[in-house]
Amino acid sequence: MAAAVRAIGSLGRFAAAAKYGPARRPPPAGYTCRNISASTALQTRTHVSYDIKGDVAVVRFNTPNSKVNTLSRQLNAEFTDVMNEIWANEAIKSAVLISSKPGSFIAGADIDMIEACKTSQEVTQLSQEGQKMLEKIEQSPKPVVAAISGSCLGGGLEVAIACHYRIATKDKKTILGTPEVLLGLLPGAGGTQRLPKMVGLPAAFDMMLTGRNIRADRAKKMGLVDQLVDPLGPGVKTPEARTIEYLEEVAIDFARGLANRTVSTKRSKGLIQKITDYAMALPFVRQQVYKTVESKVQKQTKGLYPAPLKIIEVVKTGLDQGRDAGYLTESQSFGQLAVTRESKALIGLYHGQVRCKKNKFGAPQREVKTLAVLGAGLMGAGIAQVSVDKGLKTILKDTAQKGLDRGQQQVFKGLNGKVKKKSLTSFERDSILSNLTGQLDYRGFEKADMVIEAVFEDINIKHKVLKEVEAVIPAHCIFASNTSALPISQIAAVSKRPEKVIGMHYFSPVDKMQLLEIITTDKTSQDTAASAVAVGLKQGKVVIVVKDGPGFYTTRCLGPMLAEVVRVLQEGTDPKKVDAISTAFGFPVGAATLIDEVGVDVATHVAEDLGKAFGERFGGGSIDLFKLMVEKGFLGRKAGKGFYIYQEGVKNRSLNSGMDEILARFKVAAKPEVCTDEDIQMRLVTRFVNEAAMCLQEGILSTPVEGDIGAVFGLGFPPCLGGPFRYADSYGAKQLVDKLRKYEAVYGSQFTPCQLLLDYASNPSKKFHQ
Repeated sequence: MAAAVRAIGSLGRFAAAAKYGPARRPPPAGYTCRNISASTALQTRTHVSYDIKGDVAVVRFNTPNSKVNTLSRQLNAEFTDVMNEIWANEAIKSAVLISSKPGSFIAGADIDMIEACKTSQEVTQLSQEGQKMLEKIEQSPKPVVAAISGSCLGGGLEVAIACHYRIATKDKKTILGTPEVLLGLLPGAGGTQRLPKMVGLPAAFDMMLTGRNIRADRAKKMGLVDQLVDPLGPGVKTPEARTIEYLEEVAIDFARGLANRTVSTKRSKGLIQKITDYAMALPFVRQQVYKTVESKVQKQTKGLYPAPLKIIEVVKTGLDQGRDAGYLTESQSFGQLAVTRESKALIGLYHGQVRCKKNKFGAPQREVKTLAVLGAGLMGAGIAQVSVDKGLKTILKDTAQKGLDRGQQQVFKGLNGKVKKKSLTSFERDSILSNLTGQLDYRGFEKADMVIEAVFEDINIKHKVLKEVEAVIPAHCIFASNTSALPISQIAAVSKRPEKVIGMHYFSPVDKMQLLEIITTDKTSQDTAASAVAVGLKQGKVVIVVKDGPGFYTTRCLGPMLAEVVRVLQEGTDPKKVDAISTAFGFPVGAATLIDEVGVDVATHVAEDLGKAFGERFGGGSIDLFKLMVEKGFLGRKAGKGFYIYQEGVKNRSLNSGMDEILARFKVAAKPEVCTDEDIQMRLVTRFVNEAAMCLQEGILSTPVEGDIGAVFGLGFPPCLGGPFRYADSYGAKQLVDKLRKYEAVYGSQFTPCQLLLDYASNPSKKFHQ
């Protein structure tokens, strides 16, 4: 059914939350104002202004020093003030709400405003003030039209749906949505009550429970907007400026029409919609919808995220007990959710993403315009796709025609998927692909600004391509390696210009995974780092920058955890149980499945390298178990067999019976005192968190924020926990150390807590995130 709930914990959906912030509503308080012809305010308004066109007031949102408008206390106060003036002015018959910023109507609430609240009651009050303000707009005797161009999200959408009419530009940048769930919240200014009545219960649940963005044309079909305006091309002014002016003119005409009743707000509904509305009016049908949606939410979130269940409860209250009860439950639930550990963790990730979307090294001296990628395998083709898609002229080189053809086909398939989803036209796809050149030689490399190698994880092959590349590239060109574990300083050892060598570790699949881990050596220049970050940001990545060392940060954290997974399997816990235990903790992919996804051969290779570098501390399960799996061809998903059997089109995988003999051969006696489900969970997690803390202690990581972002967006650490450092803060460093000591007594040095954790454990006031 339409209300299918996507995985609330899925990493992909955090893009919306990070990009557009949350969403919230008006609270009035203190009032500064921007001066306008019609204003009677003594002070100057800075966030909201209005002017009068005939008998229509045009209200303009414009948050100073910001690319987007957010519902801050200041904006809310000024908006309330302006609307009161409009309602009091008899010469004004209707109003238009519009943004002065291209690309942003209102992108949501000011998160800092919510975080500044000390108690759930304060947040509830914020919600109630917003509800009252938007109710006044909804009940306004003077029609109010929302003229939407750009992001209209969260609280911004709540403002729009409280208006009597909505007009939107049919533009890619115009998106509507309720991303609050991605921050552990719910729409708190009447959105949970208005949205189901406007678009129907199934569609409202789909929007609120997934946080997905709705494009303008889809919003029109859903009944979320009433009219669309085509964007204009360039003229004397920019296309954006001309489009906003045109949108304003159209909105003024409709506002006037609504006031003199030549335009109706009644929407004609199709037969399907009428039948759906009739069905939803029946309590029995609604109960079935609630039940279905609840079970999907439980299945996908494992009950670890309170917001989705609260959303269902609040919508249910409004529909079954009436408007007043719905509004009250909404505001109370909003307050309760804002102070939960989960919301604080998700908001922490939002702030972290915002931070990692900035280039801390500043602007590079030279912009990378031409990028060359070595190796057209899964990773190389993925890097080429995200580069060419963002306007970089890209060369994709391989050593074999067959490999090159496969890589180019992968790029085409990825872009064609966007055509099928209607986010690209076939003309745009072909235009993007015209910037991609596939070849078997180094032709054109003399014009490259950056080369990213994605060849096999073998130091000798890496050295060979580095020497070949340096013979043909210009002096300013940067050489980046997409290795997942080989130290960059070792790769750079054969370079004539080590200051131009850097690591750029992408995650598979490159077009879906948001993280890019950039690795600098002692010799990497600041400008090289600035260029690498700039390319990553252009590719749409969330970028963390770490120091060089075996496994860097992400692979190094994963290593001990996967070693522990193998030991748990050897102790007799079957792969399905291991998966169930790890997903119950909040990992999006089970631990045994993760090994299959990574590739058993890759896992073996990395485990050997890290074992050599870190010794006994990285031990656990037997690496020979992996080697035997490789010998038998059980390489994981890519080979169709690993711990599981993989078949095209078959969702329910069965265990690979061929593994029985291997697991029996390497079986070890389990220690009952550390083998409960909770112990297994904590053995995996404590090794991960301890290694993350070790990376911070050694200076591999520069901040806990980057550690959390890297773990969540690169490795799938549960988003509801906010990352290993936020988890250490909430669980308690002392409690973590106690667990590590318990397992150390049984298994030895692999569980010895690092000094940094011990320091934090001995001083309860010390937190990774203050």
